[in-house]
Amino acid sequence: MRIGELSRITGASVRSLRYYEEQGLLRPVRRPSGYREYRAEDAATVRGIRLLLGAGLGTATIGELLPCMTDDGEVLAPACSAMATDLHRERARLTEAAEELLAARDRLDAIIAATPRPDSADPAECGAVAGPAR
Repeated sequence: MRIGELSRITGASVRSLRYYEEQGLLRPVRRPSGYREYRAEDAATVRGIRLLLGAGLGTATIGELLPCMTDDGEVLAPACSAMATDLHRERARLTEAAEELLAARDRLDAIIAATPRPDSADPAECGAVAGPAR
């Protein structure tokens, strides 16, 4: 099948499919004309890529893990227990990133809480402008 059909079947944009190929995650056959030719199993590969991207993994990590995953059409799962270490490492990375975002939000909340009410300060005093440009 051609790239447009794979895009239609998977819901991934043509641009995304080309990116997955650039990253080595998809390996379509190239016809003499230069057109990409995809196999039916490439749709399952794209599904796996999208699931792992949605789980917060980067394409380099996906490239390492995807060949060791099984996909029964409903669930993507590790094919061997050795992958648990990699998956736990990625989970820890995501947890740390989430904690950093929450800490940043808390700092912003503190700044917002310390901000005078709009009617209590002279905007000219603060160098404030009428509002963001739209």
